[in-house]
Amino acid sequence: MIHPAPAVPEARRALLGPGILSRTALALLALTALTLPVLAGEPSRLALRGDITAERDVITLGDLVAGAPPALAQKALFRAPALGTSGTIQVRRIVEAAAGLGLDAPESGGRLQISVQRAARRIAAPEIEGAVKAALAKVRGLDAGFVTVSFEGEPPVLTVPPDLIGAVSAQEVTYDPRSRRVAALVVVGERQASLRVAGQVIEMADVAVLTRTINRGETLAAPDIAVERRPREGLPADVAADAAAFIGQVAQKPLGAGTALRAGELSRPDLVARGEAVTIVYETPGVALALRGQAREGGPLGAVIGVINPVSKKVIQATVIGPGRVTVAPIVPVTAAAPAAPARLASARP
Repeated sequence: MIHPAPAVPEARRALLGPGILSRTALALLALTALTLPVLAGEPSRLALRGDITAERDVITLGDLVAGAPPALAQKALFRAPALGTSGTIQVRRIVEAAAGLGLDAPESGGRLQISVQRAARRIAAPEIEGAVKAALAKVRGLDAGFVTVSFEGEPPVLTVPPDLIGAVSAQEVTYDPRSRRVAALVVVGERQASLRVAGQVIEMADVAVLTRTINRGETLAAPDIAVERRPREGLPADVAADAAAFIGQVAQKPLGAGTALRAGELSRPDLVARGEAVTIVYETPGVALALRGQAREGGPLGAVIGVINPVSKKVIQATVIGPGRVTVAPIVPVTAAAPAAPARLASARP
């Protein structure tokens, strides 16, 4: 059962007079006036963001000012610096621009200017050189692995927007084989960014070089030699790239670190020393002889040296075949050719 509301006593109705009701209503209105802005959310105060990095060609109100109204945040105010460069904007100009949009001056924190850095991606000389070399290999048949490009002036740099991720290529390539001068247009993507470059093509060659200083008479070991790629022009004709071929050879004079190894500056080590007692080997089919002798001179493997025969005391020529060992070739007798039969004269017919 729903009970009726209790009746208000007469005495209490007398206390709720018109004056009290009016004052209560005014108090409620004042309280509402104070709380409504909080409930609705006061507009945030405008404040400068400080130094910024611009991603686009223009700088908007929202880039510079925090708390900018959404309807005005994308309003372009200034032009951004060139790609990869920086600039400054005076705070008074930002205040003037905000006032022109009907906004209060943003809080500056005492700053007089802000710095603006333009975002960019830099394509440096090595990547540009790679594009030019790839084009030379395609259109001129040059081995990209054995050429390098020396660019004219400062090393080239192509500055592009950070979101431009297209491939780097060289177009409009011209090359003169006589002067070895090359020129090209380096582009990114569908020519969204481009740069003209020119330079000299240098042919390279692999050479064996010393990794340390070598004294005269020292024998080269594997750690003493490395292979480097150097400009072919100016290299001696007898340099070689086969590092293994120089291992075990002896320096004929002092050689500095980084020296390109030449055959004339190195020699194979002597396996027989001058004055050394050696074994003379004589071999023919079915016969093998060995006797002692004395070397009159030293020599490496394969060298022909003079050796004293201790029996005949004569000097014979022998080939070095190992440490302390030489060999003499057997004498092949020369068989005299049989005299040719005299030619028979044809008889004349009567």
